[in-house]
Amino acid sequence: MEANTKVSVLMSVYIKEKPEYFKAAMDSVLAQTYPVSEVMLIQDGPLTEELYELIEYYRSMAPQVIRTFAFEQNQQLGRALAKGVELCSNELVARMDTDDIAMPERIEKQVAYMQMHPEVHVLGGAIREFNDEGTTDRVKYMPQTQEEILNYVKNRNPLNHMTVMFRRSAILEVGNYQHFPYLEDYSLWSRMLSKGYQIRNIEDVIVRARTSMALVRRRSGWKYFKDFAKLRKFQHELGLTTVLEYMISMAGTFVVLMQPGFVKELAYKKVLRK
Repeated sequence: MEANTKVSVLMSVYIKEKPEYFKAAMDSVLAQTYPVSEVMLIQDGPLTEELYELIEYYRSMAPQVIRTFAFEQNQQLGRALAKGVELCSNELVARMDTDDIAMPERIEKQVAYMQMHPEVHVLGGAIREFNDEGTTDRVKYMPQTQEEILNYVKNRNPLNHMTVMFRRSAILEVGNYQHFPYLEDYSLWSRMLSKGYQIRNIEDVIVRARTSMALVRRRSGWKYFKDFAKLRKFQHELGLTTVLEYMISMAGTFVVLMQPGFVKELAYKKVLRK
């Protein structure tokens, strides 16, 4: 593996982040077996004093690595990440959420894969989900080949967003991240797949992802369905689905998102994470 390949890590921070989660995420990024040369922190609007203090702590600890950009007002994730991609200095960019924990060899494994497969533009991996109560411990694997991903994207997001490493030039070529609440990444992968960009997943667990049933319940209901319906229509217009596949995906999305909370929780535990 070429040790001189530089990697940026892109993270967006906003006011509701828990400082202890953010610290754990940052520590995991800075403790990688393959050192990253840049951590681009996008401050999405005003933050708490605790978060400002943590950012300053990391800036003083790794001044050559930590870079920041601050929006005066909250822009939401799509716009924040789009700005971050523009500002990243390196071609290889790894996404990371501020409440998750990267496995020590995450960057090393992904860099090695991207060096061996220059035709691949986006690479994700598996996650091990956990919660603060210690009652959740399960692995979420994703489809690995282009064919499997093209089939999977018709109904579900084919990548665990917090695991993704991508080639910055490819993301910019397709229009970068865009404002699409809760579906910024799903929309981006759909655009890329429709244009023939190559996406893969490795089977390794490369991120420990924090989860909760509160998050599952929030991503449901009529408003969330309307946003998802826009995505399904967009995917069909891109040519990713036939008329029949579009109708099936719309029906399936409606059924899943409009379920009562306890049913959705059961489906999440028993079906959606296998």
